[in-house]
Parts: sequence; C-alpha cells; structure tokens
Amino acid sequence: MATWSIDTGHSAIHFGVRHMMFTKVRGRFTRWNGELRFDPFDLPSSGIEVSIEAGSIDTGEAQRDAHLKSADFLDTEKFPALTFRSTDIQDLGEGKLRVSGELTIHGVTRPVVLDTEFAGRVKDPWGNDRAGFIARTAIDRTDFGLRWNQALETGGVLVGNKVEIELELEAVAAAAKAA
Repeated sequence: MATWSIDTGHSAIHFGVRHMMFTKVRGRFTRWNGELRFDPFDLPSSGIEVSIEAGSIDTGEAQRDAHLKSADFLDTEKFPALTFRSTDIQDLGEGKLRVSGELTIHGVTRPVVLDTEFAGRVKDPWGNDRAGFIARTAIDRTDFGLRWNQALETGGVLVGNKVEIELELEAVAAAAKAA
C-alpha cells in the first residue's frame, strides 16, 4: 500500500451555491492538506483524509467571505477545520470510483459519497510517481447546521441549500517525494 501526499499546489477544492435562486456563486478553499493511501489492486484498503482550513474560504468578494466565516455560516473561530475521511472505496469500472466517507462541517459529521474519476498515474520529470483524481458531490448545507438565509420579496431565498463540491487532486507518492 503506497502513501501519497496531496500536492495542494496542483490541486483544488471548489464549490458552488445558488444566489437569489438563479445565479451560482463559486468559491474555493486556499489552505488544506491531505493524505491518500492508494492501491488500485486493493481498493478496500485504500483511503483518503483531508483537512481544510475553514478560514481560507475565498469567493472573490471580501465582504461575502467575512460573512461566510461568521457564526451565520462556518463560524471559523469555533470550527477552524472542515474534514473528510473515507470509509469505503468501490471500483465501478472504467476508471470510475465511488468514495464514501464522513464529512465534518461546522462540528457536524454526515456521510457523503464522492463520484470519483481516476485520471491516471505517471512519473513526473523528476522521477516522482503521481496520480490524479477528480471527485464531485453535492450536499445540503442545512444538514451541517448552516441554516442562515433571507427570504426574497418575490419568493424564494437568498442562498440556496444545495452546495456542489468538486475536487481536483494530484497526489505524489510519499516515498518518491522523500527521495
């Protein structure tokens, strides 16, 4: 079983949520880390753990980011990290994986499933073994205690409940990185 470090300089965690029922605000987290135990021939023994610094949320709008860090949403002073820990990985064939796990946001842990694509494995120009993955899921933010909202005069709400999450991960084999 190989242990891999996620290369955060070549990876990303993005999200999107509806604003006023029709436009989608997109954002990302800029500080996070993770480790992957990956063996394509022994997926049940494989796993991933990621820790995200909640205060690193970035939507490109400072006032909105400050609100998202407040007690109305992530409450980053009280809950400084969002975490994911896989509990099961299933091979669906043709490079598709189903990664089940536990996501913790705002101190609340819920099961989630990531629809994942194994993008491949290569040696980089420096001899390091690298692997790529793309994963997607959607959560209901209210399941994690993020309930703040505002009703719109014309009906609907200011912030959608469904949050779409996409991860692009590039990992480097730990042994190769150390060499």
